[in-house]
Amino acid sequence: MIFSSKALARWRPSAGRWAAMAAALSLGLLAACGGGTSQYDPFVPKRLLVFGDENSYLDPNGRSYSVNALGENGTANCNGNPIWVQQLASVYGFVFAECNPTFEPDTRARMLAVPGSKVADVVAQVEAQVAAGGFRDKDLATVLAGRNDILELYARFPALAEDSLVAEARARGQRLAQVVNRLVDLGAKVIVSDVPDLGVTPFARAQSALAGNSGRAALLSRLTTAFNEQLGTNVLLDGRFVGLMQSQLRFQSIDRFPPAFNLSNVTDAVCSAPPPTCTTATLVTDGVPGAYLWSDDLNLAPGGHSQLASLAVDRAQRNPF
Repeated sequence: MIFSSKALARWRPSAGRWAAMAAALSLGLLAACGGGTSQYDPFVPKRLLVFGDENSYLDPNGRSYSVNALGENGTANCNGNPIWVQQLASVYGFVFAECNPTFEPDTRARMLAVPGSKVADVVAQVEAQVAAGGFRDKDLATVLAGRNDILELYARFPALAEDSLVAEARARGQRLAQVVNRLVDLGAKVIVSDVPDLGVTPFARAQSALAGNSGRAALLSRLTTAFNEQLGTNVLLDGRFVGLMQSQLRFQSIDRFPPAFNLSNVTDAVCSAPPPTCTTATLVTDGVPGAYLWSDDLNLAPGGHSQLASLAVDRAQRNPF
């Protein structure tokens, strides 16, 4: 198509008017979104409530199932090797009553996790909080559970076929998703972690050695995946309410190339005493807590907790809560 010079002259002013209208429309849309360079205000919680199992637990004396730090005089230092929820709490200046050496009057972080908990127990933890006063505006909840469910199912093999165990793992992952959605309905913002891959734990390696092949570790990975897939697909998929930590993928990456995550040992336990009695005085020879992924055959060392913390803080700060 050929345009005459007069037609082009008539078109140019029209194009200018359209450009001006487009610019005005863009400014109007920006104003409607609140202006500035961000589409939402950063979420600042007023409380942190922690639900789950050993991976998130501090006992009344501040001991964890990781490596408990000791000070120069041999006394416990519960802030020396903080677990992942402590690191998340510190971003907001919160502390737990279980680890409050400076006697802060308003701790704002509440420990509701219990060692040995399964999904059904986390349901009870949430309902106990409802009975104790419920949830408030600007509450942030963390949820990490499912490991003990998967271990329970794994212990039934080979008496029960794998298909049956996988189906039950899926059902429990779906049930935990319902717990997360219940927390949202109660008014909380939620950071939920899927289960770190149990197939890369020292426990899995030992099981494979006992069985004489690598099949047991692979089975633990498949059970973990079955649980996590249902958790991930059944939680409320809305970043305004739920932040999902993909810990299984992170731990699989760590297992493949530890140096990329500043870890030197991802196969062995750093503790020579069982958690929660493990301290910096009861480590394996040349053991460096921050460079190890595992404290024992299933629990996380400080190096592992740092990985969870990085995922949690990223979700807390980047999700449009």
